[in-house]
Amino acid sequence: MAAYTPPVEADTILGLLAWCASAAGVAGLIIVGIQLALQLRRGEPGEGATYFRGVFIVVMSCVLATTAGPLVAALGSLQLLGP
Repeated sequence: MAAYTPPVEADTILGLLAWCASAAGVAGLIIVGIQLALQLRRGEPGEGATYFRGVFIVVMSCVLATTAGPLVAALGSLQLLGP
């Protein structure tokens, strides 16, 4: 069984995905920071876990999307053992 070799455009798309995921992660952290500042200004400190959850979701989704390219490259180089 021959190993699958993705076309050159796949690397370009995954690189673009990594840059967009990084930009979305920065935007997400800015939005969480703005929400924190607005609630603090209104006098509603809220719970720290709420903001930690937002930061955690943004960071983990950014890490997952950014590492998609290297994961595909690493798993694409593995050959499945056939009969």
